[in-house]
Amino acid sequence: MNASILWYSSRAVGVVSLVLFTAVLVLGIATAGRAASPAFPRAAVLRLHRTLSITATAFIAVHILTAVLDGYVDISFWDTVVPFRSAFDPFWIGLGTVAIDLLIAIGVTSAFRRRLSLRAWRVVHLSAYAMWPIAVIHGFGVSGGDGHQRWMIALDVVCLAAVIGALAFRLRPDRHPDTVARRSAELSHPREPVRTSS
Repeated sequence: MNASILWYSSRAVGVVSLVLFTAVLVLGIATAGRAASPAFPRAAVLRLHRTLSITATAFIAVHILTAVLDGYVDISFWDTVVPFRSAFDPFWIGLGTVAIDLLIAIGVTSAFRRRLSLRAWRVVHLSAYAMWPIAVIHGFGVSGGDGHQRWMIALDVVCLAAVIGALAFRLRPDRHPDTVARRSAELSHPREPVRTSS
């Protein structure tokens, strides 16, 4: 296959991966905040979060495969697992590798979630808050990519705004999971008025 096709494919799939993982993170924040509506219940939010996670992971796999198979730059399969050892752009490629390693940890612990304690799963899953910005920085800095193009910077800003907006909504005091759960319980089982004897 033509090396330039692989190179452009890797860049394009990387951009799509950014958008998908931004959506995954936003939906994950929404799920943690118990966000739901009658038209889009929490179970649907969680299902979409999982489906997009699998889709985004598949796109990342294609991104890695095309980057390795492409002869334009010198990246080996080991460079995608062991950070900061690439002959090409070791720091920026290394950041991408760190993001991938975190993604692998999140994926493995999610697959075995029922065999792990909730605390252990949650600690690893929270690393998504580190994985996403590291991946964004990787995309911005890697040589020969689109990170410094105006349209890519605009896309990064939109993705960043979406995540910050989701976090701001999630961290509002009235959106605390205990508050939301209490309100849901009150709506499901309203208290009967106390009758006083006359």
